[in-house]
Order: sequence, then structure tokens, then C-alpha cells
Amino acid sequence: MTLDQLRVFVEVAERGHVTRAAEALRMSQSAASAAIAALEDLYQIRLFDRVGRGIHLTEPGRIFLREARAVLDRASMARSVLQDLAGCPPGPIALAASQTIATYWLPRRLAAFHAANPRVRLDVVIRNTREVETAVADGEVRMGLVEGPTQHPALVRTHLDHDQMVLVVAADRAPLPIGASGKLDLRALSWVIREPGSGTRRGLEDWVGQQGLSLEELNIFLVLPANEAVREAVEAGVGATIISRHVVASAIAAGTLVEIPIELPQREFALVRHRERHATLTQKALVAHLSGVVA
Repeated sequence: MTLDQLRVFVEVAERGHVTRAAEALRMSQSAASAAIAALEDLYQIRLFDRVGRGIHLTEPGRIFLREARAVLDRASMARSVLQDLAGCPPGPIALAASQTIATYWLPRRLAAFHAANPRVRLDVVIRNTREVETAVADGEVRMGLVEGPTQHPALVRTHLDHDQMVLVVAADRAPLPIGASGKLDLRALSWVIREPGSGTRRGLEDWVGQQGLSLEELNIFLVLPANEAVREAVEAGVGATIISRHVVASAIAAGTLVEIPIELPQREFALVRHRERHATLTQKALVAHLSGVVA
């Protein structure tokens, strides 16, 4: 078994397609197929099922995928250590960021980092908070930027900034429902919220819990996978939402959304890394830059 065979296996497993995996690895389809066949023949086990033109992991393949990723991650860490020791030019940094951070908080900070480190390439993927955590824990990326608390025990956090959540409705809304206590009736509102796993949804969930309620008790009209889609739906008048001020600041300024003055807690923007993975000098420089930049 070789590292090249493991790389082919992981690439095919993640893409579900031999040709696309071969293209990503810059090798021929026949070479990629041969690498998979060699692994299967060597251990007399089927790693993939071939169904028509598709290819799908078998149960042994799914188990082996975790181990193959771990081996490749260790090899990458070893290479990073040697590059640091040899003073080699820095390689690319792969990071994942939650939607709010990636869209509104991160770009100008990365631009400033690039100006100081023009040889460093940054590869950024955008996921929701839980998906970012998983990508860091699994070694898909070296670091992640998330909103709110971290759940995965293998991750360590570095505080970056705070974010203010706000409750907004359309400017031409109907009068807000007020309960017998004189407070806003959260159950009577129609809600537009983010999907499970997002930091924005978690912020709403936590705040509603502080009011003695759960999401299941709210009138949730619409669940959407993107902040901008939530903002557009609320502007269209379909309900209320609790979301980062970064997302709705321009709409509030333009008068299409109105912020309802209620006290909402701040949440944390944080950088997460795997506690057992080596951080290169370049990665440490990026962490220092992001944690030291004043908003």
C-alpha cells in the first residue's frame, strides 16, 4: 500500500467518480482505476460498488476512508514540519469559514494578510458552523472560523471577535403581536430561520431557550440555507428572524428592514484548530493576524 494509492482512494471516495478524481490528481483514468484495483486485489476486499456509471463506497470502504484520511493527514503534517525546518516557501493554507464570517468579516482581513504575505495562497471553503468543525476535525482543512460555541472535543479555540445578533422584520410589517405580559409574543410571530448546524440558528435557539421556549414552539414558516436568502425573505414580509447585524446592516440603513429593540446576547467569532495537528509557521502567522486585527 502506498500514499499515492491512498490519495487516489480518498479522491475517488469524495468525488464518487474515477474520472473526476483522476483529473483532480492530474493522472490518467486508467492509472486511477489501477490504483483502486491494486488495493482491492492486495487485500481481497471490495472498496467500491460500481452501479452503472456511478461508484459508491461499500461499508468496508467507508471504514477504510477514515483511516486513509488519517494517514494522509499525518503525511501532510510531516511534510509541513520538514518545510518549516528547511525554510521552504510556504504552501497554501486551506481553511473553512461559516457564512457570516466568510461573507462579512473575513475578506478585508485576508486582503490585509495577503498584502503582508503575498506568496501565501489561501484556499477558503464556506460551510455552516457544524460543517466547518467537521472539516477541521477530519483534516480536510487546517483551520476553521466559526460562530458560537465549539462542540467537537478535538478542537481548540482562539477568540477573534464578537458579533451582535438582531431581531428584524420588514419595514411595512403588520403590527407586532404583543402578549398579555406586554412583551413581544414570540409564538405568534412567523419565523424565517437558518438550517440545522448553522451558528445563526444556534444563536436563535439559545436565546429562545432563555425565554423558556424551544424552536418547536415557534411558528417557523421557512428554513433557508443562506443568510442572504433569509434576509431577502424577511424583506419580502414573510416573517421575522434573528441574524447577525453584519447581514442586515445595509437593509436597516436603506429602510427595508426594521430592527426590533430587544436585548440579545453577543456571540463569539472564533478560530478552531485540531489540537494534535502541527501548525506551520505560515498558519501561525495567519492565526496571529486574524486574532490581532482590530475590527
